[in-house]
Amino acid sequence: MRFMMIVKSCPEFEAELQPDPDPELMAAMAAYHEELARAGVLLDGSGLKPSRTGWRIHYGAQGRRVVDGPFAEAKELVAGYTLIQVRSREEALEWSRRFPNPAGEGADAVVEVRELYELEDFAPSEALDRMKAMESLAKGAGQ
Repeated sequence: MRFMMIVKSCPEFEAELQPDPDPELMAAMAAYHEELARAGVLLDGSGLKPSRTGWRIHYGAQGRRVVDGPFAEAKELVAGYTLIQVRSREEALEWSRRFPNPAGEGADAVVEVRELYELEDFAPSEALDRMKAMESLAKGAGQ
């Protein structure tokens, strides 16, 4: 089972011009992610640059349109993530409870945890077989 711990953004993260994290917070994040790696559950994790450096693709009846950042509601944005693979929801919950406060101790912050779909969650189909083949190719390319 794969889970993503999503660090929600805040106005301070969005205002950031250059990453200048608190050394204690960086040490706590490094220790946490090292622990995940030693346990063999860490798949990936990273912080994201502020939304002003990104864009969104909006879909509608007229097709697609690109909207450049920044985006207004910081609380609806993602500032970073950690992707883990564990045996159960309970194990994911235990790891997420230990996630350091991304805004620093005592500050308001939100980390949302969501399970990823696995290809086995979907009904068999030709399209699913194509997705499984692509997954195998991607895994082979990463070695």
